[in-house]
Amino acid sequence: MHPVISVAGLTKAYPSGFQALAGVDLSINQSEIFALLGPNGAGKTTLISIICGIVNPSDGSVKVNGHDIIKDYRAARSQIGLVPQELAVSMFETVWATVKFSRGLYGKPANDAWLEKILRDLSLWDKKDNKIMALSGGMKRRVLIAKALAHEPKILFLDEPTAGVDVELRQEMWQMIRELRKTGVTIILTTHYIDEAEEMADRIGVISKGKIILVDEKDALMKKLGKKQLSLQLQEALPEIPAVLSHYSLSLSNDGLTLTFSFDSQQEGNPIPSFLKSLAEQGIEFKDLQTQQSSLEDIFVSLVGGAK
Repeated sequence: MHPVISVAGLTKAYPSGFQALAGVDLSINQSEIFALLGPNGAGKTTLISIICGIVNPSDGSVKVNGHDIIKDYRAARSQIGLVPQELAVSMFETVWATVKFSRGLYGKPANDAWLEKILRDLSLWDKKDNKIMALSGGMKRRVLIAKALAHEPKILFLDEPTAGVDVELRQEMWQMIRELRKTGVTIILTTHYIDEAEEMADRIGVISKGKIILVDEKDALMKKLGKKQLSLQLQEALPEIPAVLSHYSLSLSNDGLTLTFSFDSQQEGNPIPSFLKSLAEQGIEFKDLQTQQSSLEDIFVSLVGGAK
């Protein structure tokens, strides 16, 4: 598959000596939703800013649909729409004037029908003549998305797009993003809502200390790195875990009534039957049990922790 974004050996160092990016290699495919996860200061926003032409790299190369972001920056930049974390709009302009001006910045011919569609999709059409300053915080964020889409980009960057917005708006935005992906738009997002990435992304990249430490399809990542847990509600409290069960990965709740068995979901065979047999041999009875798969958040924390 032809990548729409190709990043090779990308570094960014500041005069202070701080290295924000350290040799990043990354390919992003057409029409995928790619989630970039990482703790604060990991390099997410720096990476996006370089690809979007806002920050200059120290070394390495970036191509957007084959266009080098330095040598052919106009063609590369015209492919991209960016929704930043911070509000970047004139508070005294109307919604309509804002999106129309944004389209004109890219030299696109007037297309009021397209702008109307965007505003309707974002539930902004009835606010088109309102000044930005009169809108709620959620509505202002919708305007940022409308601005980013005004010039019909093939690639949309969303930097923490739903931070601070209500649940209803989050759902509306993600529905719109799914529809955009169907039209061939590539979506790259950073988010602190890991459940959001787990629900929306096709592939996930994890960045830590300026380095990409993992890129994989979401489902494959969950399958390879996910752990399972079996929690048992015991009939009687255990004072401690019996020594004969020490070869199992077990934890006991403070009240001694919940015994949790953690195991690798990818290991050969199902370890649960032998574990339950061992419990029976020790006379440990339980009244209820449940299994749980590790979430993407668990995996993310383990990966970033391992990269320290």
